[in-house]
Amino acid sequence: MTPVHFSLTTAFILGLMGLAFHRAHLLSALLCLEGMMLSLFIALALWTLQFESMSFSTAPMLLLAFSACEASTGLALLVATARTHGTDRLQNLNLLQC
Repeated sequence: MTPVHFSLTTAFILGLMGLAFHRAHLLSALLCLEGMMLSLFIALALWTLQFESMSFSTAPMLLLAFSACEASTGLALLVATARTHGTDRLQNLNLLQC
């Protein structure tokens, strides 16, 4: 395993562990998701450059577009949650009360 692959895998796993274990605030969960998407984007872009094929060149841009949609949806939910509940703590959110 090359150092680049190791660092990208480590970045993805750290984002996943942060999402799994440190779920105190919605903003921290969104940041962990963005870190995971960034590591996936860089890995996919390097994979495309490594194969030097034009058929895979749209995959990183498609992933980046979905990542932007995910980020905007997450921020909209963060703003809506902060307005209705007054905080972004995930422990205060209860789906049964909605």
